[in-house]
Amino acid sequence: MRILVINPNTTASMTRKIGAAASAAASPGVEIVVVNPEFGPPSIEGYYDEAFSVQGIIQEIRRAGEIDATVIACFDDTGLDAARCMSRNPVVGIGEAGFHMASLLADRFGVVTTLSRSVAPIRHNIAKYGLASRCAGVRASEVAVLDLEDPGSNARQLILDEARKSLAEDKAEAIVLGCAGMTELARDLSDAIGAPVLDGVACAVALAEGAARLGLRTSKVNTYRHPIPKEYAGSLANFSPRLR
Repeated sequence: MRILVINPNTTASMTRKIGAAASAAASPGVEIVVVNPEFGPPSIEGYYDEAFSVQGIIQEIRRAGEIDATVIACFDDTGLDAARCMSRNPVVGIGEAGFHMASLLADRFGVVTTLSRSVAPIRHNIAKYGLASRCAGVRASEVAVLDLEDPGSNARQLILDEARKSLAEDKAEAIVLGCAGMTELARDLSDAIGAPVLDGVACAVALAEGAARLGLRTSKVNTYRHPIPKEYAGSLANFSPRLR
Protein backbone atom coordinates (compact mmCIF):
# COMPACT_ATOMS: atom_id res chain seq x y z
CA MET A 1 0.00 0.00 0.00
CA ARG A 2 1.21 3.52 -0.86
CA ILE A 3 -0.13 6.58 0.95
CA LEU A 4 0.61 10.02 -0.46
CA VAL A 5 1.10 12.66 2.25
CA ILE A 6 1.08 16.24 0.96
CA ASN A 7 2.42 19.12 3.00
CA PRO A 8 0.71 22.02 1.15
CA ASN A 9 3.40 24.55 2.10
CA THR A 10 6.92 24.72 0.65
CA THR A 11 8.97 24.33 3.86
CA ALA A 12 11.03 21.18 3.36
CA SER A 13 12.01 20.81 7.03
CA MET A 14 8.35 20.64 7.98
CA THR A 15 7.73 18.10 5.24
CA ARG A 16 10.44 15.87 6.71
CA LYS A 17 8.87 16.17 10.17
CA ILE A 18 5.45 15.30 8.77
CA GLY A 19 6.93 12.34 6.90
CA ALA A 20 8.50 10.96 10.08
CA ALA A 21 5.19 11.20 11.96
CA ALA A 22 3.29 9.60 9.07
CA SER A 23 5.75 6.72 8.80
CA ALA A 24 5.58 6.10 12.55
CA ALA A 25 1.78 5.87 12.38
CA ALA A 26 1.64 3.56 9.35
CA SER A 27 1.48 -0.21 9.56
CA PRO A 28 4.49 -2.31 8.53
CA GLY A 29 4.68 -2.61 4.77
CA VAL A 30 2.85 0.67 4.10
CA GLU A 31 4.92 3.05 1.98
CA ILE A 32 4.58 6.72 2.89
CA VAL A 33 5.29 9.11 0.01
CA VAL A 34 5.66 12.59 1.49
CA VAL A 35 5.90 15.66 -0.75
CA ASN A 36 5.45 19.42 -0.80
CA PRO A 37 4.79 21.72 -3.77
CA GLU A 38 7.59 23.57 -5.51
CA PHE A 39 5.61 26.81 -5.42
CA GLY A 40 3.32 28.55 -2.94
CA PRO A 41 3.57 29.96 0.59
CA PRO A 42 6.17 28.69 3.09
CA SER A 43 3.43 28.39 5.70
CA ILE A 44 -0.38 28.47 5.65
CA GLU A 45 -1.72 30.97 8.14
CA GLY A 46 -5.18 32.13 7.18
CA TYR A 47 -7.45 32.24 4.17
CA TYR A 48 -5.11 34.18 1.87
CA ASP A 49 -2.31 31.61 2.17
CA GLU A 50 -4.84 28.83 1.65
CA ALA A 51 -5.97 30.30 -1.66
CA PHE A 52 -2.47 30.04 -3.10
CA SER A 53 -1.83 26.51 -1.82
CA VAL A 54 -4.52 24.52 -3.58
CA GLN A 55 -2.85 24.50 -7.01
CA GLY A 56 0.26 22.93 -5.50
CA ILE A 57 -1.84 20.19 -3.89
CA ILE A 58 -3.51 19.37 -7.20
CA GLN A 59 -0.14 19.26 -8.94
CA GLU A 60 1.23 16.75 -6.43
CA ILE A 61 -1.83 14.52 -6.78
CA ARG A 62 -1.39 14.52 -10.56
CA ARG A 63 2.29 13.60 -10.21
CA ALA A 64 1.85 10.85 -7.65
CA GLY A 65 1.14 7.88 -9.90
CA GLU A 66 -0.43 4.80 -8.33
CA ILE A 67 -1.43 5.43 -4.72
CA ASP A 68 -4.03 3.91 -2.40
CA ALA A 69 -4.91 6.98 -0.31
CA THR A 70 -3.93 10.61 0.19
CA VAL A 71 -3.45 12.72 3.32
CA ILE A 72 -3.61 16.52 3.17
CA ALA A 73 -1.23 17.62 5.95
CA CYS A 74 -2.56 21.10 6.68
CA PHE A 75 -4.77 21.51 9.72
CA ASP A 76 -7.15 23.86 7.87
CA ASP A 77 -7.82 20.92 5.51
CA THR A 78 -6.70 23.17 2.69
CA GLY A 79 -7.93 21.97 -0.71
CA LEU A 80 -9.49 18.83 0.76
CA ASP A 81 -12.72 18.98 -1.25
CA ALA A 82 -10.85 19.79 -4.47
CA ALA A 83 -8.48 16.88 -3.85
CA ARG A 84 -11.42 14.52 -3.42
CA CYS A 85 -12.70 15.63 -6.82
CA MET A 86 -9.34 14.58 -8.28
CA SER A 87 -9.11 11.13 -6.70
CA ARG A 88 -11.15 7.95 -6.49
CA ASN A 89 -9.02 6.80 -3.57
CA PRO A 90 -9.68 8.05 -0.01
CA VAL A 91 -8.44 11.58 0.75
CA VAL A 92 -8.22 12.53 4.43
CA GLY A 93 -7.44 15.92 5.97
CA ILE A 94 -5.48 16.05 9.21
CA GLY A 95 -7.91 18.49 10.84
CA GLU A 96 -10.95 16.37 10.04
CA ALA A 97 -9.13 13.22 11.16
CA GLY A 98 -8.01 14.76 14.45
CA PHE A 99 -11.50 16.00 15.30
CA HIS A 100 -13.19 12.69 14.54
CA MET A 101 -10.57 10.65 16.38
CA ALA A 102 -10.82 12.92 19.43
CA SER A 103 -14.59 12.51 19.47
CA LEU A 104 -14.03 8.75 19.88
CA LEU A 105 -11.82 9.28 22.93
CA ALA A 106 -13.46 12.11 24.84
CA ASP A 107 -16.84 13.72 25.34
CA ARG A 108 -15.45 17.14 24.39
CA PHE A 109 -12.14 18.06 22.82
CA GLY A 110 -10.19 21.30 22.63
CA VAL A 111 -7.95 22.53 19.83
CA VAL A 112 -4.67 24.39 20.32
CA THR A 113 -3.51 26.05 17.13
CA THR A 114 -0.94 28.62 16.06
CA LEU A 115 -2.17 32.19 15.45
CA SER A 116 -5.52 33.82 16.22
CA ARG A 117 -6.28 34.20 12.52
CA SER A 118 -6.46 30.38 12.29
CA VAL A 119 -9.21 30.09 14.90
CA ALA A 120 -12.13 31.03 12.64
CA PRO A 121 -11.24 28.61 9.80
CA ILE A 122 -10.90 25.78 12.32
CA ARG A 123 -14.23 26.61 13.95
CA HIS A 124 -15.90 26.72 10.54
CA ASN A 125 -14.52 23.28 9.69
CA ILE A 126 -15.60 21.78 12.99
CA ALA A 127 -19.15 23.05 12.34
CA LYS A 128 -19.02 21.74 8.77
CA TYR A 129 -18.07 18.29 10.05
CA GLY A 130 -20.99 18.30 12.50
CA LEU A 131 -18.78 18.31 15.60
CA ALA A 132 -19.44 21.78 17.04
CA SER A 133 -21.21 20.34 20.08
CA ARG A 134 -18.19 18.14 20.83
CA CYS A 135 -15.64 20.98 20.70
CA ALA A 136 -14.91 22.77 23.98
CA GLY A 137 -13.04 25.58 22.24
CA VAL A 138 -10.25 26.56 19.87
CA ARG A 139 -7.27 28.34 21.43
CA ALA A 140 -4.40 30.17 19.73
CA SER A 141 -0.91 29.83 21.20
CA GLU A 142 0.23 32.84 19.12
CA VAL A 143 3.11 30.75 17.78
CA ALA A 144 3.78 31.38 14.08
CA VAL A 145 4.01 28.21 12.01
CA LEU A 146 7.64 28.78 11.06
CA ASP A 147 8.56 29.29 14.73
CA LEU A 148 7.73 25.61 15.20
CA GLU A 149 10.82 24.91 13.07
CA ASP A 150 13.05 27.01 15.37
CA PRO A 151 14.55 24.94 18.23
CA GLY A 152 15.30 28.15 20.12
CA SER A 153 11.69 29.34 20.26
CA ASN A 154 9.43 28.88 23.28
CA ALA A 155 6.73 27.33 21.11
CA ARG A 156 6.41 24.13 23.14
CA GLN A 157 5.79 25.98 26.39
CA LEU A 158 3.21 28.31 24.85
CA ILE A 159 1.33 25.37 23.35
CA LEU A 160 1.51 23.47 26.65
CA ASP A 161 0.11 26.49 28.52
CA GLU A 162 -2.89 26.70 26.19
CA ALA A 163 -3.51 22.95 26.41
CA ARG A 164 -3.65 23.19 30.19
CA LYS A 165 -6.03 26.14 29.99
CA SER A 166 -8.25 24.20 27.60
CA LEU A 167 -8.62 21.42 30.16
CA ALA A 168 -9.04 23.71 33.17
CA GLU A 169 -11.11 26.56 31.75
CA ASP A 170 -12.91 25.09 28.72
CA LYS A 171 -13.45 21.66 30.31
CA ALA A 172 -11.93 19.83 27.36
CA GLU A 173 -11.04 16.19 27.95
CA ALA A 174 -8.65 15.74 25.01
CA ILE A 175 -6.56 18.13 22.94
CA VAL A 176 -6.12 18.19 19.17
CA LEU A 177 -2.93 19.93 18.03
CA GLY A 178 -3.93 22.48 15.42
CA CYS A 179 -0.95 22.43 13.06
CA ALA A 180 1.00 19.75 11.20
CA GLY A 181 4.19 21.38 12.47
CA MET A 182 3.23 20.37 16.03
CA THR A 183 3.27 16.67 15.22
CA GLU A 184 6.33 15.76 17.30
CA LEU A 185 4.87 17.35 20.46
CA ALA A 186 1.86 15.07 20.93
CA ARG A 187 3.31 12.37 23.17
CA ASP A 188 5.25 14.71 25.47
CA LEU A 189 2.27 17.04 25.88
CA SER A 190 -0.04 14.12 26.62
CA ASP A 191 2.29 13.01 29.40
CA ALA A 192 2.52 16.56 30.72
CA ILE A 193 -1.24 17.24 30.93
CA GLY A 194 -2.48 13.74 31.72
CA ALA A 195 -4.99 13.65 28.86
CA PRO A 196 -5.00 12.48 25.22
CA VAL A 197 -3.19 14.85 22.86
CA LEU A 198 -3.82 14.03 19.23
CA ASP A 199 -1.61 14.71 16.23
CA GLY A 200 -3.71 15.06 13.09
CA VAL A 201 -1.00 13.60 10.85
CA ALA A 202 -0.98 10.29 12.71
CA CYS A 203 -4.79 10.24 12.90
CA ALA A 204 -5.14 10.91 9.17
CA VAL A 205 -2.66 8.20 8.19
CA ALA A 206 -4.47 5.67 10.39
CA LEU A 207 -7.87 6.56 8.91
CA ALA A 208 -6.61 6.71 5.32
CA GLU A 209 -4.90 3.33 5.69
CA GLY A 210 -8.01 1.82 7.24
CA ALA A 211 -10.27 3.10 4.46
CA ALA A 212 -7.90 1.79 1.81
CA ARG A 213 -7.67 -1.63 3.46
CA LEU A 214 -11.47 -1.83 3.45
CA GLY A 215 -11.47 -1.10 -0.26
CA LEU A 216 -13.42 2.13 0.17
CA ARG A 217 -13.37 4.83 -2.48
CA THR A 218 -14.40 8.46 -2.72
CA SER A 219 -18.01 8.73 -3.85
CA LYS A 220 -18.38 10.03 -7.40
CA VAL A 221 -22.18 10.15 -7.31
CA ASN A 222 -22.37 13.95 -7.26
CA THR A 223 -20.32 16.31 -5.08
CA TYR A 224 -16.89 14.78 -5.66
CA ARG A 225 -17.33 13.87 -9.33
CA HIS A 226 -14.37 14.71 -11.57
CA PRO A 227 -14.42 18.41 -12.58
CA ILE A 228 -16.24 19.31 -15.79
CA PRO A 229 -13.68 19.56 -18.62
CA LYS A 230 -13.03 23.17 -19.60
CA GLU A 231 -10.14 25.43 -20.51
CA TYR A 232 -8.77 27.73 -17.81
CA ALA A 233 -7.23 31.02 -18.88
CA GLY A 234 -3.77 32.49 -18.39
CA SER A 235 -1.36 31.11 -15.82
CA LEU A 236 -3.91 28.50 -14.67
CA ALA A 237 -4.16 26.84 -18.08
CA ASN A 238 -2.15 23.81 -16.92
CA PHE A 239 -4.78 23.10 -14.25
CA SER A 240 -7.63 22.84 -16.76
CA PRO A 241 -9.75 19.72 -16.08
CA ARG A 242 -9.38 17.23 -18.90
CA LEU A 243 -11.47 14.31 -20.12
CA ARG A 244 -10.48 11.17 -18.23
